[in-house]
Amino acid sequence: MVVTVVGLGLIGGSLALDLRANGFANSLIGVDQSAQHCQQALDRNLVDKVLPLEQACWESDIILLAIPVGAIVDVLPQVLTRISKQCVVMDMGSTKEEISRLLKGHSRRGRCVLAHPMAGTEYSGPMAAVKNLFQGNAAIICDKEASDPDALKLAERLFKSLFMHLIYMDAASHDIHAAYVSHISHISSFVLSLTVLEKEKSESTIFNLASGGFASTVRLAKSSPKMWRDVYQQNSSNILDVLDEYIEKITLFRELIASGDFDGTQSLMKEANEIRRILDGEEADLPISSSPTTKQQTLISNR
Repeated sequence: MVVTVVGLGLIGGSLALDLRANGFANSLIGVDQSAQHCQQALDRNLVDKVLPLEQACWESDIILLAIPVGAIVDVLPQVLTRISKQCVVMDMGSTKEEISRLLKGHSRRGRCVLAHPMAGTEYSGPMAAVKNLFQGNAAIICDKEASDPDALKLAERLFKSLFMHLIYMDAASHDIHAAYVSHISHISSFVLSLTVLEKEKSESTIFNLASGGFASTVRLAKSSPKMWRDVYQQNSSNILDVLDEYIEKITLFRELIASGDFDGTQSLMKEANEIRRILDGEEADLPISSSPTTKQQTLISNR
C-alpha cells in the first residue's frame, strides 16, 4: 500500500510513523510546502520520499490530507481530479460541513472519505510526531453513504490498524459536537493565557507560582494559531452558540461570588463534577444524534 501524507506536521507525521510500524503502508510519500518540514520528515524516516502533490497523486493508493481545514478546501478538489480510479482520499480536518458542502456533486466524491481522528497535542511540525498518538481514541467518519463502499472499507481498515474506535455521523452534527468538546477548549485556553499574560506585565513572579493545574489548563494555548484560525472561521456559527453558553456560566459564577453566595458556587461545582463519571467511561456506548447532549459529547472527547 502506497500512502501519501499531505502535511508533515503532528497529525501527518504521527500517522506516517504508525502506518509504517503496523505494516499498513509499504511505501510512504510526503508532500509539504515547507522545505524544512520535508527534510525533517526524511531525517526522521517519517516518509521514504518527498514529491510534488501532482506526482504523488498518481503514485498513491491512499492520500491523507493532514493540513489546516482552510487548505483542505483548496487542495481536496484538486487532488480528486488527479488520482487514479482506485485511489482513496481522506481528509483529517477538525471541521466537516464546509468540506462536505464543497464536494457535493463532485464527480469523484465517492473516492473521498471525510474523517477526523480525535487526537493531538499542543505541538506542531514533523519533530512533534509521536508513535501511538491515535491508539484508543475515536475516529469520526462523516457522511459515509457518500463514499464508495471500497473507499469506506479502506478508511475503516486504516483507523482500525491504529487501534481507534469508529464513530459515524453527518458533517453538520460533527461540527456541532466538535465545537462543544474541542473547539471551545482551545478558546478557553487561549483566553486564560491572554488573561495571565496581561497580569504578568505588572506581576513578573506569577509564572513562578504556576502549578501543574495551570500548566494543564493553558497547554492548548501553545497550539498552532493558523490551524485554529481556519477552524474558527469554518465553524463560527456553532462556536458562537457554545461561547454564548460558556459566557453565561462564567457570568453565573461571577454573580454568585460577587453576592457572597458560596453555597451556590459549591452547588455549581458539584454539578460540574458529573463530568468525572462520563469521562471515566460509564457512558461509553451511547448513540450520537444531532443534538450535543452532555452524555453524547463524551464520545468525541478524546481530542
